[in-house]
Amino acid sequence: MLRRLALKDFVIVPALELDFAAGFSALTGETGAGKSILIDALQLALGSRGDAAVVREGAPRAEISAEFDRPAALAPWLEEAGFEASSDGAAPTMLLRRVIDAQGKSRAWINGGTATVAQLRELAEHLLDIHGQHAWQGLTRPASVRELLDVFAQIDTKPLAAAFADWRLATETLNAARAKQSDLAREHERLSWQIGEVDRLAPAADEWDELNAEHQRLSHAQSLMDAARGALERIAEAEINAESLTDEALSALQDVLGYDAGLQDTVNALLGAQAQLQDAAHSLSSYLNAADLDPDRLQQLDDRLSAWVTLSRRYRRQPAELPALLAEWKAELAQLDAASDLDGLQAKQAAALKAFQKEAKTVSSARAKAAPALSNAVSQAMQQLGMSGGRFEVALQAQDEPQSFGLESAEFLVAGHSGSTPRPLGKVASGGELSRIALAIAVTTSQKNAGAGTLIFDEIDAGVGGAVAETVGRLMKQLGQRAQVLAVTHLPQVAACADHHFLVAKALKDGKTNSDVRPISGEARTAEIARMLGGERLSSTSLAHAQEMLDLSAKAASSPAAQGPTPSSKKVKP
Repeated sequence: MLRRLALKDFVIVPALELDFAAGFSALTGETGAGKSILIDALQLALGSRGDAAVVREGAPRAEISAEFDRPAALAPWLEEAGFEASSDGAAPTMLLRRVIDAQGKSRAWINGGTATVAQLRELAEHLLDIHGQHAWQGLTRPASVRELLDVFAQIDTKPLAAAFADWRLATETLNAARAKQSDLAREHERLSWQIGEVDRLAPAADEWDELNAEHQRLSHAQSLMDAARGALERIAEAEINAESLTDEALSALQDVLGYDAGLQDTVNALLGAQAQLQDAAHSLSSYLNAADLDPDRLQQLDDRLSAWVTLSRRYRRQPAELPALLAEWKAELAQLDAASDLDGLQAKQAAALKAFQKEAKTVSSARAKAAPALSNAVSQAMQQLGMSGGRFEVALQAQDEPQSFGLESAEFLVAGHSGSTPRPLGKVASGGELSRIALAIAVTTSQKNAGAGTLIFDEIDAGVGGAVAETVGRLMKQLGQRAQVLAVTHLPQVAACADHHFLVAKALKDGKTNSDVRPISGEARTAEIARMLGGERLSSTSLAHAQEMLDLSAKAASSPAAQGPTPSSKKVKP
């Protein structure tokens, strides 16, 4: 639930900090006092679009902070997104902050960590559910109707949408393959010919460098042999060679080594040089024995290198790139084979359609079961809202083609009085009736919506009054026992039923209009209820009436029998 809301330089609010509690809270005040400012601020804190117009005139920026109890389901999301899980005592909380400057630039934070507006929107569905005074307008749109039914039925439509997307992709792939069969055939023929030509060469990875190295060695074989022979002669075979000279140097030093031990290091170095010369002579001898001019092998290398160069020029690639090019063409050919396999694509499309239909039938079954229950629950609520004998129905209509939302659309039908046939909502209900029906639907579906801990009703009770208004207040109070409820209202009957009451007032200070919100109780609350009943000039009669309303509401709250059934606990006969 919402714990705390803090505003600074927001619209006409210089500074404000409010604490909220569980149950039903009413926000009241004069017309134009800014009752909906708090709702607007909460929507901004949860990612709605903001601009420079929300910044109080003359201020550099507007700041909104909202603290909520943290739903357990959000803990993994916060951890994955890298936000710290703050807590207040034993209860985990979540702090959202939004700043919008005078240029309209926006920044956001979640538990002190920088966040995006999209991340705030993700949190919104878990924290708040807002019903506005024009909520009835959405009741005529099929998508909104279907969404309300799915919320009531607690249906997760994400797997259905994913299955539909898979089927649509498979269908598009199949259709594209059918349309491009001739092009695919030509491309297949071209790639096959190119692959065949390069495959005859069979270029191996790193072979180009190995061929060049071997070709260079064979083409200079005579020079290499001459150089190796000359080096061997100078080391060991000539009349005067390096080995014999090293022997002479060692003999000269060893004769006098006994006179000065300091020459031992030099002797050791000469011994090492002698061993290395012997190794070099052995290696050169082995090289000369293995060396072969082999003109036939050289011709083979010339021919193969020429083939590599010819293909590389034809396909405008470096010779060393031919093996990778061949692998690339083979991969493309495999893709073409897959795209040309109409039987395989048809099988994939059929499997995707079967998976979608299975998921859609599950959803359809859940909707068919939930539609009568929702119809009865809203019909029951209508009886309490001054529409005695009225009947509400959820009509499911089969679609000609599969849709991302399933196999059927949904429409709300209503009969305003007994004996009449239910017809589309927007065609038979008046403005006041639409508001009451919207309230009945909101209250009914909110009971099933376990995702949001706070429900907000922004003047959704417009167009009702009298005994119906009292029923509205009782319904919201009952709903407040299951979730935190905030209602912006102009009805004293609704405000009198609230567990908590906030007064919104505006005043002129230093030539600027300021709005303020404060909790009221006792005489102040009685006076506000009286104002709502009879205007600005309070009389003893209006005050007495206001006190009586508050007393009756308190008495009803303390009496379980007086609370009555919930809207879904009775059935309405057609």
